[in-house]
Amino acid sequence: MSEEDDLVYEVHEIVVQKIGHVPVAKGDFNHLPKKVKSFVAHCVQLCQPRGIYICDGSQDEADEIIHKLLERGTLTRLTKYKDNYLCRTDPADVARVESKTFIVTKNKYDSVPHTREGVLGTLGTWLSPEETKTELDQRFPGCMAGRMMYIIPFSMGPVGSPLSKVGVQVTDSNYVLLCMRVMTRVTPKVWEVLGNEDFVKCIHSMGCPRPVQRRIKNHWPCNPEKVMIVHFPEERKIKSFGSGYGGNSLLGKKCFALRIASVIARDEGWMAEHMLIMSITTPQNKEFFVAAAFPSACGKTNLAMLNPGLPGFKIQCVGDDIAWMRFDDKGVLRGINPEAGFFGVAPGTNMKTNPNAMLSFQENSIFTNVAETADGGYFWEGLEDEVSKGIGIIDWLGNPWHPGCVSKSAHPNSRFTAPASQCPIIHPKWEDPKGVPISAIIFGGRRPTGVPLVFQAKSWAHGVTIGACVKSEATAAAEHQGKNIMHDPMAMRPFMGYNFGHYLQHWLDLEKPGHQMPKIFHVNWFRRSEERR
Repeated sequence: MSEEDDLVYEVHEIVVQKIGHVPVAKGDFNHLPKKVKSFVAHCVQLCQPRGIYICDGSQDEADEIIHKLLERGTLTRLTKYKDNYLCRTDPADVARVESKTFIVTKNKYDSVPHTREGVLGTLGTWLSPEETKTELDQRFPGCMAGRMMYIIPFSMGPVGSPLSKVGVQVTDSNYVLLCMRVMTRVTPKVWEVLGNEDFVKCIHSMGCPRPVQRRIKNHWPCNPEKVMIVHFPEERKIKSFGSGYGGNSLLGKKCFALRIASVIARDEGWMAEHMLIMSITTPQNKEFFVAAAFPSACGKTNLAMLNPGLPGFKIQCVGDDIAWMRFDDKGVLRGINPEAGFFGVAPGTNMKTNPNAMLSFQENSIFTNVAETADGGYFWEGLEDEVSKGIGIIDWLGNPWHPGCVSKSAHPNSRFTAPASQCPIIHPKWEDPKGVPISAIIFGGRRPTGVPLVFQAKSWAHGVTIGACVKSEATAAAEHQGKNIMHDPMAMRPFMGYNFGHYLQHWLDLEKPGHQMPKIFHVNWFRRSEERR
């Protein structure tokens, strides 16, 4: 019997060895599927929270959580809009931390490619099970003491779709709960769909048990010195500690939807990719669905929400960041957006560069590490022409700011979190459980010189090679700084869930008799002249 099975359950409370009675503040523990009960009870025994809150995705739940976050000072209401909120994080917790993100497998080369002796690989970081246990044992035991444990049932993709997958996340951050409600489909229907099947287990903690031993900045508990994001692809499990930033704490996003899902996709014969999905309709009313892979902060959201300049063309958005694609029984590659919201980079977004994104977050949205105007609005670099001249502005650090300041008003990786359903050009089929047919795949990145505007692959294998050769300037979406050109094959470099060589072989193996292979293209709209124009 496993450690997760050797536990006892009672109605409305969990009786766990060594802890005693942990009250269930909301929800009915007995209504959970058996495997979920076992998982939750194990997490309670490990993390020792003061109570359990089983989430249902309701509006009443959202109102309750928002009230608590406003009362605590974690959120500020942006009064210029309906139900928009600003959050400022600890300045040390602002981006994905690739250097502290690990894949754990028994065999190292299931996770990462072979490298020459002394060469540090960049396509994932492997950690042994033994070292992982040592590190996690220094972090998770008692990590939620004095805090509520939130149990979040979520579906990646439309609930019940054959292309969708289910996860359960436990977290001690109600900010994470609020964002998960936007980015995934949080609903009790997940329990019905799940039954007694397996699910992806997601465990997240801010790493600040009470009484708190470190100074809390901006009402944002975190533990930057001990951040660790660990993936167990063989167990379909994720553990994240110390960070509340979305890419590290919203475990349905990159952790599940790319790193773990790419392994599931390999095992089941489909694709989990860092891609937008959009539709292009010609003046002749012919519609084509396209998937496109660009590294983070390289324009996926802007392309997915483009307003075409050519007369008679129409573009609609299915998703802006992640695509799950599978060949159907007729050989057509069909894709879904597994997410339910947008987690977009704010700076540079305005009514000129991306009006549809701007219209998507006029309500029911969360803004993280942007600036605030005196009239209760959001602000970041790129909005200078869209606010009243001379209006007071408070920057992302809480300091007065004005145009001309040396510092940035918003963090370069500041984000908006908005429901996809609010996008004015969201495709009517964006939640179609069958997915949409993919006709083409586009690769691209930030390349100032040396790469043409657009070219087409001669074959599927040639296209896979082109995707494997993608390079791009580093951006603010991760901790890398400067303008270094980095290899980013398929725009998946930070999100590889298994050995890149095996990943490439999986791509090549998808070409089979009866499969209608999409055309593959490469684009580069970041070219600059010698004058840097």
